[in-house]
Amino acid sequence: MSSDPAIVKEAGPAVEDSKPPSIQEEDHEKKKRVYKDFGHDQEKATHAKVDMKTIELKAEDLYDKEKVDLETIVIDDVFQLLQCSEEGLSGAEAARRLELFGPNKLEAEEQNPFLQFLSFMWNPLSWVMEGAALVAIVLSNGEHRPPDWQDFVGIVLLLFINSGIGFYEERGAGNAVKALMDSLAPKAKAKRDGKWNEIESADLVPGDMISFKIGDIVPADCRLTEAINVSIDQAALTGESLPVGKKDGDQCFSGSTCKQGEAEGVVISTGPNTFFGRAATLVGQDDDSTGHLQAILAQIGLFCLVSIGLFVFLEIVILYPKFHYSYRDGLDNILVLLIGGIPIAMPTVLSVTLAVGAQQLAKHKAIVTRITAIEELAGVTILCSDKTGTLTTNKLTIDQSTIKTYGPFSAEDVILLAAYASRTENQDAIDGCVVGSLSDPAKARAGIKLLDFKPFNPVDKRTEITYREESSGRLKRVTKGMTGIIIELCSRNKTSELEDRLEADVEEFATRGLRALAVAYEELDHDDHEGEGNGFELIGLLAIFDPPRDDTKQTIDDAIALGIKVKMVTGDQLAIAKETGRRLGLGDHMYPSKVLKDGPEPGSRFNSLDEMIMDADGFAGVFPEHKYEIVKRLQGLGHLCAMTGDGANDAPALSRANVGIAVEGATDAARGAADIVLTEPGLSTIVHAIKGSRIIFQRMRNYAIYACAVTIRIVVCFAILAFAYQFNFPPFMVLIIALLNDGTIMTLSVDRVLPSNTPDSWDLMEIFAYAVAYGLYLTLSTIALVIIILETDFFERKFGVSLDNGPGQKTANDYQLHMIVYLQVAIISQALIFVTRSHGFFFMERPSAALFIAFCIAQLVSSIIAAYADWGFTKIHAISGGWIGIIWVWNIVWFLPLDWIKFAMKATVIKYLRNRKLRQQMEQAKSDVPLVRTQSRAASIHESLYSNRVGFLKRAARKAGFGGGNRVKMSQNELRRLGSLQAQHAGATLARNPSRV
Repeated sequence: MSSDPAIVKEAGPAVEDSKPPSIQEEDHEKKKRVYKDFGHDQEKATHAKVDMKTIELKAEDLYDKEKVDLETIVIDDVFQLLQCSEEGLSGAEAARRLELFGPNKLEAEEQNPFLQFLSFMWNPLSWVMEGAALVAIVLSNGEHRPPDWQDFVGIVLLLFINSGIGFYEERGAGNAVKALMDSLAPKAKAKRDGKWNEIESADLVPGDMISFKIGDIVPADCRLTEAINVSIDQAALTGESLPVGKKDGDQCFSGSTCKQGEAEGVVISTGPNTFFGRAATLVGQDDDSTGHLQAILAQIGLFCLVSIGLFVFLEIVILYPKFHYSYRDGLDNILVLLIGGIPIAMPTVLSVTLAVGAQQLAKHKAIVTRITAIEELAGVTILCSDKTGTLTTNKLTIDQSTIKTYGPFSAEDVILLAAYASRTENQDAIDGCVVGSLSDPAKARAGIKLLDFKPFNPVDKRTEITYREESSGRLKRVTKGMTGIIIELCSRNKTSELEDRLEADVEEFATRGLRALAVAYEELDHDDHEGEGNGFELIGLLAIFDPPRDDTKQTIDDAIALGIKVKMVTGDQLAIAKETGRRLGLGDHMYPSKVLKDGPEPGSRFNSLDEMIMDADGFAGVFPEHKYEIVKRLQGLGHLCAMTGDGANDAPALSRANVGIAVEGATDAARGAADIVLTEPGLSTIVHAIKGSRIIFQRMRNYAIYACAVTIRIVVCFAILAFAYQFNFPPFMVLIIALLNDGTIMTLSVDRVLPSNTPDSWDLMEIFAYAVAYGLYLTLSTIALVIIILETDFFERKFGVSLDNGPGQKTANDYQLHMIVYLQVAIISQALIFVTRSHGFFFMERPSAALFIAFCIAQLVSSIIAAYADWGFTKIHAISGGWIGIIWVWNIVWFLPLDWIKFAMKATVIKYLRNRKLRQQMEQAKSDVPLVRTQSRAASIHESLYSNRVGFLKRAARKAGFGGGNRVKMSQNELRRLGSLQAQHAGATLARNPSRV
């Protein structure tokens, strides 16, 4: 039997045709099938459960969705509730409503740049340094000595460098709400005073009559009053992969695109009250939340502050009462602890590390819009991903491996005949994917002469072509469309067996999330192309789906190998989500969105909704509020959560997630809400970004250990020297040490480290334990040196060196002794970084060239200062080359055991801490207690002080009139109810302000 489309199976009438008509009708009723078309369930419109004669509704009625919902009530009730008609509004009434409802656009809150700059100086670490600056310039005054201008200038310089970097990064970030606003259609066609006019879309108000056609963006949420063959692409809003057909009475969302037909409708909501606007509100609602890195900085800062505060207190209660220190000498000692102990450059060093990391990620086509997201990406444990356009191509395709054939044609023939019955210009999504399945789209019209074409329409639900085959000259006809419609046309080969087989095939497609498209064929035995043919016969069933991207499966496998759980969160239907999950190896253990509201069913194996969310491979049929809620719950369970997406419907979840990732081709809304924007197709870049972020994390962890160790080393060392010898070290030299140290440590941003194979986390107890051990050991190295110099003549006898006062005249505050201590502290403190950056012996893990060179330069500068600086105002004096050599040898001797201290810590204290943490996690798992408990209010406030966005400064800016208008505030309870905010806002406003027209 030939597979050539030109050859038709020669067969007589179907068996059932020989039966008497009455029996045929009886059999037809028995065998009447309902073929499952893969579309949306249609809900019938309902009436508002209120007395529509009295429009002035109470607020409690409007908030009851069971009574009023402009999205679902019958269209006549919409007109009554909104006090309008199909003739449109008058100009005066439109102007009145514009005052009531505001413009149809999203307002962005502008922040005053000056206040934004100041916000970077608002955290406890900065407060201490600012206090130190005030001490140097205000309190350090008297006893015939001028203020410490040098210390003041140095401290202020450090503060401004830190704030300047942060301010630059913050101002460069994109504004998500502005991106959403820019996505709205700038123009709209509205009916005013009985005439159609083109107006600014921002001037639309509820009750306006609007019209749009193919290619237009819907300017506001509306209910259609007239729809002619309308198909709307709302993938960017709801995540649905297929354009949705619309009919009279249906709702269209603002920001969606008309792909086919033309329509008129009545506006039911505008601006922030639209589906689009609700997404914008969710995006901006967490601006004042404390980021993960800020929380870590808060705890590290608290460790440093407590350490410094303790020893400052001890100096005050010991130096003044016991040793009768003068006012200025006591302040100088306190300044040493404040300047040397506070890691003021920590935010700056981490910012530089992150900035360099962002540049490295850009090489992998990942643009970072919120720089601290890099650190959070390293610790991500769960990756939630949108499906449409992210995991998949958002481009419909014929799955050729699943094509079913029922006639004499092969699968290739069925596709070719289906392409004949498709438009080649002005295509809808179905026609486009069918023609696109051909090896050459030109074949869709090759070898045939088009005589008649009937495009798809909502009534017939099929397309049909009549053509003349050029090779044979015969007339032929092909139709494709909904299964139930096509099989009813097939009088030539329709049998009970065929219908059973077709029904089973359609059901199989439906359970796999594949949309079935039936194809039928007939010949015409005459030359009248408008005449009847010899009867259609069913020849094939095509499966249409949105295919995964080529690299998606590998990306998911790589992410799982890195210890990350991947979950699909899509607006598409459950069957489609499961099929995509199976194809990607992601799993098909997925739930519909209703479980997020209803929770687990009674008797299920889940005790709570949180358990279901953790167990699920994904969720389907979700809206922006659902995605937002899923991410929020995962975070509440102690997970750092990443979210990928491409549409405006993903924007709220992208904003809420610890790391929001917008894929290539994403909408402006998604890019604006995301922390990382991918600029090339596919998700493979995410794996590069995760590995890169873990490298950056290791660099930051190494610095955190170093910074805390130096704090302990400075405050304990100089406090003990002050108590033991009344040693008054000059504050300016501590400032020099800090500047040189921070300059060297900046090169950690390009240090050579290896990423971990599991998500990283800040184990601060380990960091503090290492810091205390290193800090006390280095303190001992300095105190031992001072004791030998002051209490013995060892160095004088062995090396022929001496201090200014000569043998027998040693004093603790000899200017040369100050310089000796300065050089010893500067060298070994910086050398500590080579130990903290390595997991084994320091010489086994080669540092970057930049770090090594910076260290050498810093030590050269320190040695030159020691050899030549005679700065009387700082109470120091140059020392001889002999002393410099002694200090270098001394530091090398004390440096070598540092690795053994690290190994000893790992074998004892660190092992104990990790075992204790593991036991706690096991106990929490048994008791179902979340990994992260709710923090106390005090802890939450403390962490928020490290955030770049300072809430009280923003509120002060608004009260003072700085920086623009008010933001729209939405009821979060209503958002969680997934209710109709449009109905509440529009109805309530009109009820309070009845029409005067």
